[in-house]
Amino acid sequence: MADRILLAHGSGGKLTHRLLQEIVFPAFSNPILKKCEDAAVFPLKGKTAFTTDSFVIQPIFFPGGDIGKLSVCGTVNDLAVMGARPLYMTVACIIEEGFEIASLKKIVASMAKTARDAGVLIVGGDLKVVEKNACDSIFINTTGIGSIPKGRKISADTTREGDCVIINGWIGEHGAAVMSAREDYKLRNSIASDCACLNHLIERILAVAPHVHVMRDPTRGGVATTLKEISEQSNIGIIIEEDALPVTDQVRGFCEILGIDPLYMANEGKVLVLAPEKNAPSIVAAMRKHPLGKNAAVIGRVASRGAAQLLLHTSIGSTRIIDMLTGDQLPRIC
Repeated sequence: MADRILLAHGSGGKLTHRLLQEIVFPAFSNPILKKCEDAAVFPLKGKTAFTTDSFVIQPIFFPGGDIGKLSVCGTVNDLAVMGARPLYMTVACIIEEGFEIASLKKIVASMAKTARDAGVLIVGGDLKVVEKNACDSIFINTTGIGSIPKGRKISADTTREGDCVIINGWIGEHGAAVMSAREDYKLRNSIASDCACLNHLIERILAVAPHVHVMRDPTRGGVATTLKEISEQSNIGIIIEEDALPVTDQVRGFCEILGIDPLYMANEGKVLVLAPEKNAPSIVAAMRKHPLGKNAAVIGRVASRGAAQLLLHTSIGSTRIIDMLTGDQLPRIC
């Protein structure tokens, strides 16, 4: 372990997991935290999901969204993938002295609209201002809480051999959009972030397949890191098919120019679903009837228990091992 925090510790990859496993989890150890889910689930007049997140994205305005929309979507999605119906949020902002009031108004309006569309109330928060150069423009922290309807149990430890791996559409758009918006890359394209609240789409999925085993939103570290996490948490083998991965030509071309694998690119409007094979057709059909799921696809399957690995069947017929993101492909992506 390094003796100082590196940017790569915030990447969602190996260094992030090592930091959590060696420092954070031992300090706060309890049965709820040990599950390592996207939101904590505990009894509170029925099952309740609770989550918190911080957003430090740069730039704060990007094609398809901004830090305000992102903060609401990220929190809503972490609750929704646990089967919860998001209800309430708090928002805390740390703002640098000299930040433009007009930009703050734009961010707050974006948050309000996104929360309204998701059916979530922002019920509290906090605001701090720090000296010039003490932070970079604005950082946002959110906390969300939602209720889980009776009978829903969505967790990595419920995965079964033969489960299909399903995603609701194109991957890598958020990472490509944010990277393109940064001045140091100077790349021109029309790629926009997929930033969106997924709770209404997820309710449609659960209406046709109430016994979904796992759902995750593949944000930092992308699809590869998220599926690798699931394989390790469940001690299962997962095989994904390269030809089945939904990637737009623009994102694919962008990744080829920079030598980046779309599997590791961040997403902010995608959900991975692991469910019994018999439910896959109805899940894909339900996704495709929703605007956020028009390009839904089955991209793989759970192969076996007892071997925590992620494999990719490539377009040329070979098989390679996929690991978590190592290092930091793009710092401050969310």
